Amino acid sequence: MTETVKQARSWVAADPDTRDRAELTVLIGAAESGEPRAAAELADRMNGQLTFGTAGLRGAIGAGPNRMNTAVVTTATAGLCQVLREDLGEGFHLVVGYDARHRSEEFARTVAAVAVAAGGRVSLMPGTYPTPLLAYALNALDADAGVMVTASHNPPADNGYKVYLGARMSEPGAAGAQIVPPMDTRIFDAILAAGPAVDVPVAHDGWELIETHVMDDYVAAAAALVGDRTAPLKIVLTAMHGVGAATALRTLAAAGFDDVTPVAEQIEPDPDFPTVAFPNPEEPGALDLAMATAARVGADLIVALDPDADRCSLAVPSGAGWRQLSGDEIGALLGEQAAAEHEGDAEATLARSIVSSSLLGRIAEAHGLRGSETLTGFKWISRAPGLVFGYEEAIGYCVNPNVVRDKDGISAAVKACELAAKLKAAGRTLEDQLADLAVRHGLHATSPLTFRVEDLSLIGQALERLRANPPATLAGAAVVAYDDLGQGYQGLPPTEGVRIATDAGDRAIVRPSGTEPKLKCYLEVVAPVDSPAELPQAVEAATARLDGIKDELRQVLGL
Repeated sequence: MTETVKQARSWVAADPDTRDRAELTVLIGAAESGEPRAAAELADRMNGQLTFGTAGLRGAIGAGPNRMNTAVVTTATAGLCQVLREDLGEGFHLVVGYDARHRSEEFARTVAAVAVAAGGRVSLMPGTYPTPLLAYALNALDADAGVMVTASHNPPADNGYKVYLGARMSEPGAAGAQIVPPMDTRIFDAILAAGPAVDVPVAHDGWELIETHVMDDYVAAAAALVGDRTAPLKIVLTAMHGVGAATALRTLAAAGFDDVTPVAEQIEPDPDFPTVAFPNPEEPGALDLAMATAARVGADLIVALDPDADRCSLAVPSGAGWRQLSGDEIGALLGEQAAAEHEGDAEATLARSIVSSSLLGRIAEAHGLRGSETLTGFKWISRAPGLVFGYEEAIGYCVNPNVVRDKDGISAAVKACELAAKLKAAGRTLEDQLADLAVRHGLHATSPLTFRVEDLSLIGQALERLRANPPATLAGAAVVAYDDLGQGYQGLPPTEGVRIATDAGDRAIVRPSGTEPKLKCYLEVVAPVDSPAELPQAVEAATARLDGIKDELRQVLGL
């Protein structure tokens, strides 16, 4: 503890933020007085530092190098600016956005202050806006890089720092995408070389606010994705206490969808996310209020955005209640829609991450398009050549890559509403469309198995157990392929994880989460379906197979 206290006092001396210095000083005193919890908390805060990776930075807010705070944001920005200067010289252009999480605006202004002092031109969002608008503004303003201060759908205590690169800093076709290796390593090395945060120069003004016409142009571009407005649609929208509501409502109205009922309890930004246990539309119970609202107003569709509105979930009437569609089901619906719009274009690509359903590849083939499989994350999906649609199972969808080269929940919502309205005009539903896809391409049933851990070493230990003792069968089917993704898979860059496939067409991918302390298993089984009438039985059988695979993986992983 003596060494930890010494490190903490050195950090306090180099921290430019009065509040953070005071917080860490109090914690040091409590630890020195023998309080066990304080000692453990101090040790955790001083245990290394937040690593800058392809997801940028993300972590709990608090003082110390292993937390999100002004000092960490300061040196991160100093490192980013150093790389921009190395590649572009003086006069680089940085756009900065932020959501409504705790300290987001403060951190965004710190980014602006450091970048201006480093010789850059900085365009700052004039308020809290969704992440897709930052990604849009980067290219619309022909900037060189973008920083979005957000922790997306992480817990309320977290915040983060996401980096995008513009045309002058990107390979052809990747302008506006998130960073990939080795850029993350270059930036992290520059962060380490930046020195103490208190010594990093900062400006007190000199940045500009992005004009509102940029946001208006985004709304117009997203609304223009809708072609014929065929049938009225009654929509319920939840913004999950995030920053997407205002822009989503404007965009839907501009696209012709003006019968939208917001979930009142969740429509205003609130960094504490008071009505949900976890601010992610995929979490159990997250859509309870939306479903109650939809039942009350007789809605046709529920649209749920995550807090920074780069992800979109849907729920549909089903039986006497509502059913939330899986990320893969939405990906299949939007993928079929995109494929039909680009019918026969051999240069057009539908891209999915390796953990997402293989159904998208069959859809692409059926329409004469290319199918592409990438590593997990939109930094990879968005770089697929000829991309017209891309998705990952964690409710992320890129439906307009020439405008936003990233996942975009608002544009995805617009396209989903267009599809639902067209189907409604024909007396059909999104579930009918899914049934048609199952008959055409086979039922592709997917399900996650997730292990959240407190000790990150447990994830590595579980993967080692899997590598040392891989299963010979899954759900009674023989394993015919075992791929260590760290050795590369079908030409993709190496990544941590394992892929297992069986002779029944089933598949399991086991990998650590890139943003949360989780080990995640992505499971898929495929079964033929001859007619819609057979679908319920096929779903029941597929669910049983998925459950069997889950039980077997639990035993092998030991979690």
